[in-house]
Amino acid sequence: MFPRVPDQHKEGKPLVPNGLGVVYVLFTTIYLFFLYFLGIAKPVNGFSAPLTLAVCILFGGFMGLLDDWMDLKWRYKAFMPLIAALPLMFFAQEYPLRTSVMLPFNGMIDFGSAYYFILIPLIVMIVTNAVNMLGGLNGLESVCPAIILVGLFGISELSSQPYTFMIIPILFWLVLAILNVQGKFFVGNSGSFAIGMTIAAFATVADVKSGLLVSILPYVFNSALILLTIFFVGKKAIVAFDGKKLVSDHRRSLVTLITFKRPLTERQVVAIISLIVGLFTLFAVIVEVF
Repeated sequence: MFPRVPDQHKEGKPLVPNGLGVVYVLFTTIYLFFLYFLGIAKPVNGFSAPLTLAVCILFGGFMGLLDDWMDLKWRYKAFMPLIAALPLMFFAQEYPLRTSVMLPFNGMIDFGSAYYFILIPLIVMIVTNAVNMLGGLNGLESVCPAIILVGLFGISELSSQPYTFMIIPILFWLVLAILNVQGKFFVGNSGSFAIGMTIAAFATVADVKSGLLVSILPYVFNSALILLTIFFVGKKAIVAFDGKKLVSDHRRSLVTLITFKRPLTERQVVAIISLIVGLFTLFAVIVEVF
């Protein structure tokens, strides 16, 4: 059912099914729609948290499928997530959510109306694209987002907010992540965009945006490094594979920075980046809770 693509970082480059992230999209949206019709997490002023999340995730998966089919240019991919920000903007105003954000070392900052019309669209656009840009290795597109999502879920529960219904989508994604690490399949753009949208939407709906801003920093660093290199040097990040290990002769992304003149296996690179994301997520939990 799914197209097969070569695994560039495995000996012999075996063909692996790609685009299995669409399974997550279908399962999660059906599950969240089901919760909405059951009346779980009762709507406030006509707005439902499960329904809002389902709409955002569905659009994220659709956007990823478009990219897989049409190979969208970055100038389109960068701004398309803004469409998915619309239900979050309405949800945040009607629920209502706090317009203030706790920033490390700066304290609480109240953005007022700018939170609805500027900050939420920026969160959705930056997070979705940043998650999509950090990939290319087995497990990288699935494990790191899972770490952030679990951290944000933990923050929401510690804050006494009833979002236990997100346990099922998280567990489903973790199963996909385990299989992805083993090289059984790739989640594809449909998966990376969908999970990026899940993180941005859940952080907004659960009102744990301060934790998101801290935990997403490794992704922002990776995206900034890639974009600055393209703008000023005009070259893309490339990692070489000698059949066993990955190595690079430049520092144009987080992956090439870690493998710069330092041969490492694919699993080692994914483990290092996952550890970095895990540390920032742990710090995000501390910032939100304390």
